[in-house]
This record gives sequence, C-alpha cells and structure tokens, in this order.
Amino acid sequence: MVNDSVSTIQHSPGDAEGAQMDRRTFIRGVSATVAVSAVANVAHPFSLVRVARAAPAVEPFTFAYISDTHLLNLGMEHRFVKAIQKAVGDVNALDPQPDFVFFGGDLAQLGQPEELELGASIMKQVKAPVRWMVGEHDWYFDMGKKWRELFGEDIYSFDHKGVHCVVLNSVIVKDYWTPRNLDPMQRMKFMAQLDNPQGEPFTVGAEQRAWLEKDLAKLSADTPLLIFSHSPLYKYFKAWNFWTDDAEEVQAILQRFKAVTVIHAHTHQLLSNKIGNICFHGVLSTAWPWPYAPEGLPGLTVQMNRADPFNQFDGCGDGSVNVLPSGQANKVYNLWDRNPRTVTYEELATGKLPSGPPEPSY
Repeated sequence: MVNDSVSTIQHSPGDAEGAQMDRRTFIRGVSATVAVSAVANVAHPFSLVRVARAAPAVEPFTFAYISDTHLLNLGMEHRFVKAIQKAVGDVNALDPQPDFVFFGGDLAQLGQPEELELGASIMKQVKAPVRWMVGEHDWYFDMGKKWRELFGEDIYSFDHKGVHCVVLNSVIVKDYWTPRNLDPMQRMKFMAQLDNPQGEPFTVGAEQRAWLEKDLAKLSADTPLLIFSHSPLYKYFKAWNFWTDDAEEVQAILQRFKAVTVIHAHTHQLLSNKIGNICFHGVLSTAWPWPYAPEGLPGLTVQMNRADPFNQFDGCGDGSVNVLPSGQANKVYNLWDRNPRTVTYEELATGKLPSGPPEPSY
C-alpha cells in the first residue's frame, strides 16, 4: 500500500466535523476508560479529549518524480511523447523500485481531453504506484473536469511511513476571463503563456488554506511534512508567474513543524531554497528547460548551464527524493545528458552547496 489514509477536498475544502480518531486509538481509549471506571466503581459519562496525534517513527523511503511533460495531441512520434516515455523507462529501471512515483503537473499543454488521456495511458506503464498533482496547463480549459475524471481530486493528503504528505492546487487565479468574454480555449492559451501581463498571480487561496490548517491540526509538531505544490510556495519572479501570491500565508501554517520539505514543479530547472524551517526543491521538466529568471533566484540554488539547443534532452530529466530517518529529504536531479546532481538537507541547512554547474556526461 502507498498510504495508510487519504484526506481530500471534495470541491469545497474541509473534512468531516471534528478531528477523526483512528479505530484502534478509539477502542484503546474506550477500554482504558471502562477499566478505570470498574476499578474505582464509579459511574461517570464517557468523554474524549482531542489531542494532537503523536508523530510516528519515520521509515526512510524514496519516491521518484516525473513532471511538466506538456503533451500535445500530435501523435506518438512527437518529441514530448518520446521524452515522457524516456522518463517512464528511467523510473521503471530503478532498483530498488521507489515507493511511489509523483507526477508534478502540466501533463498536457492545452488541457485537451486527448492530451490528458494520452498522458494517462503512458503513465499506466509505470511499475510503482503513481500520485498526481495538477498544473495550470491541465486545469484551465475545462476547470479540472477531465483531470478529476482521470485522476481524482486535485487536493488531498496521505500518510506514508511516518511522513504526512499534502498535495495542493497552487495554480488558483482570480477570474479575469469572464469580464473579457474569453472562451475555454482562449482562457487556456492565456494561462499557457509564461509571460501573461493580463493574467493574475497563482494562489493557494483562502478556502484551501483553511482546509490545510484543518488537515494539519491533528498532527504533532514532530510529524515530518512533505508538501507538493505545482508553483513554488515562495516568491521568485512575478513577471513569469514563478510565484505564489499567498506563499507567506501558507508558510505560516507550516511554521510549527520541525521537518518540512516542499517539492514544486512549474519552473523546469534546478532550484533550492530554505525559508525558516522549510526546504524547497524544484523539479525538472521532460519537455524543455526554462532559463533562470533575471532576478529573485534563491541563493541556495545550484544553477544549470544553458541547455544545448540542438539536444532535445539537455537540461531536462526526472529524479527522486530520499526521505531520511529525521524526516528531512535529499533531492536528486537526474539530468539527461548531464551528470546527476544531489542537493542534501545538510547542504541546505548549512548553506554549503557544491560549487559549479552539473557537467555534461558526454
């Protein structure tokens, strides 16, 4: 099993009223109360006190990732199709196999049902279980209708080997298309632009932040967190929407936890950041690498050299994350046609990163 339990937002954020106890804890509590009452020969009403769940021990594990495939409905010989197939081959060749493979969003380029179905059919070849996160390219043609049909809810949480994992939809934007009378494809093309001066910035949004607070309320501060977000949960470069407008509000919700790792997609490049207790890592795209923005680059980033424009796979890739017994994580960038690069938690914690960009492997 990939997870012990799953919590989702069902369109309007929120779970059942009140924190939920697991069945075994409930039974143990009832048994203990009955036993005390019997010894004391006292009849009294049974009561439950809601407490934060103690953090379980972390069993180290590895998960792999594939992200930002941007598939077009142009046939199986298109280069983006060949790239996602290469990534699937990479993760299927891992030995031992990862506990799961995380897809980081932007499966499609224009959110077309055929693009999403193509991606789903290719990803079915992955041996390990797959966890899904949505990107703006998947969402804004039909506002997530086809995505939910294929992959389920876009916002959910699950527990894995002592780590609490949360998948967010961080590409929520204010409706700017209705006043402009944009049809679905026009809206999608606006959202697909890297530089969209008429658009709105990405957010997690108040409703989802409230769900996140409620989801985390049952956990102790010692519980390690893995947060998955398509856009970076910090402010990098607004002009390209490498940015989440309410990032600080989300960071504040995560502040009480001792070990927090955020894995984000969207930027198509090696990125590392640390803000307070939170470590942030970007992921690679299989489709193309974006250049680094002219300002705002996190200081802990080990940069790539400019990709070779004549090499389809240069600057692209997939990768993995190794979760440590502490609940912290080391991030592996499996760069195609370059040597892989690992950024460790220790390096982020001390600020002592290896010098020099990843070298070509040829």
